[in-house]
Formats: sequence, C-alpha cells, structure tokens
Amino acid sequence: MKAGLMQFATEYTIRPDVLAKAAEDRGFESLFIPEHTHIPAARKTPYPGGGELPAEYCHTLDPFVALALAAAATTRLKLATGACLVTEHDPIALAKAIATIDLISGGRFIFGVGAGWNVEELENHGTAFKTRWKLLRERIEALKAIWTQEEASYHGEFVNFDRIWSYPKPVQKPHPPVLLGGHGPLTIQRVVRYGDGWMPLPSRSGDLAQEIASLRRLAAEAGRDPKAIEVSLYWIPPDYELVRKYRELDIERLIFHLPSVGEKETLSLLDKIRLILDKAT
Repeated sequence: MKAGLMQFATEYTIRPDVLAKAAEDRGFESLFIPEHTHIPAARKTPYPGGGELPAEYCHTLDPFVALALAAAATTRLKLATGACLVTEHDPIALAKAIATIDLISGGRFIFGVGAGWNVEELENHGTAFKTRWKLLRERIEALKAIWTQEEASYHGEFVNFDRIWSYPKPVQKPHPPVLLGGHGPLTIQRVVRYGDGWMPLPSRSGDLAQEIASLRRLAAEAGRDPKAIEVSLYWIPPDYELVRKYRELDIERLIFHLPSVGEKETLSLLDKIRLILDKAT
C-alpha cells in the first residue's frame, strides 16, 4: 500500500520544498496539496466538515506553484493536487500548467480533482453549483484532448474550442492519472466514466468495502480493468488501528492529513506516521 501526505500549504506552514524533501527521505510516495482560489467573506455555504471553516482554507498557496517548488527539491516523490477545483479553471490554461509540472518533474504529477462544495466560491468563477459536475466532466475531457492530440478540439455544452496547438505534452502517457474526489453512487459512476482513480474521505463515506466492490463491478461492466482504477483514501489521521483496518480493504493508497503548522511540528508528525506505517506492515 502506498502512503501519501496532504497539507493545506500556507504562508505559515512548512515550505512545500522542505516538506517534499522530508517526505521523500522518509519513504512517502506522494504529496497532495489542496486548492481554494479564495473564500468569499459573505459565504453562506456550511463547511462540510461541520463547525467553523478552518483558517487555512483562506490562506492556501497556489497548488501548482507549490508543487513546482516541491518538484525541484525531489526526484521520486509523486506530486499531486488534492483536489484541484477544475470548475474554477480555464481548461486550456490548466492543461498547460499540468503538462508543464509533469514535464519538469519527469512524469510525477497526479491530478486529484473535485467539483467544489462552496456555492459562493464557484459563483465568483461564473460556475453554477447545480451544473458543476457536468462542467467538471467536460473540462476533464477537454484536458485529455489537449494532452493527447496534436491538434485538439472539444465541443460540449460548457466547453467549446476548435483546433488548437498546445505544448508541452505530459511525460506520462496518455496523461497524468485523474483521481476523482467525492462520495456516493453517482461519484463512483463518474470515476468509471472518466477517472483513473477514486479519492474518497472515509469520514464521509458509507460502507467503504461495499463501495469499492461496486466500483470494481461497474468498471468491469464498462469494459475497464477494475484493478486499473486506484482507490486512495484521503485525509487519514495518524492512527495505528485505522491503518490496520484500511490495510484489509482493496485500497492502493492512504493519504495522511498534516495540519497547517510549521516545520518542526510537521517533521515530528512525519516521523510519527512513519512509525505507525512500519508497525502496521
């Protein structure tokens, strides 16, 4: 089982390059950095985690700049968005940013994506909440066209462009893996349709074993190799019993949550997680 890390990178947390190098030195497989372009001050949408919205949501660094810095400090660590809010990006510009990171990292980028939960945040980008999933699908399909075609075009309900040239192309072929965040039967269907992996939060999932079995079954019915779709559990606390429990499931990756704290506290937590993983092996 692969072990990844995620942290809301901010101006007051450990630097992304320092964290990435420390993670690689300790044998972690990947680093996921979340995204919020902004948080509306007049937000009415409740925080899905309950209670007050944590301060780091307002302070997130741009994930692509942060991951480029992490790429320069490492040679093996996978570099991931967790999750990129594709519904807040122009797909042509986003395709270039991702292809650039994949190129400069030597093919180490993982594209974790989400549709977004904050109604006001999405609306500030011109995205309607009720159609965000359809928009997400079209933009991902457009990204794949740009990455894999010399002269790419796409015509959908929300995304439309005629033939374009866009370089660089990603190092990974056909493109960096797309891990879709979300929960429930509809999300699983979306993963099968246009994802390379599923990235649920266990705290918001139901029966994980049953949901994973459903994912594998639907993939087979769609003519896809069920084992080619990775399951990555996101936002895992450093808990030995939970790690033992998840190791019994059909899961490829555990992504441990790091609080948005400074270098000393973060490095100490990395060592703690490493001990838990070694003990659970």
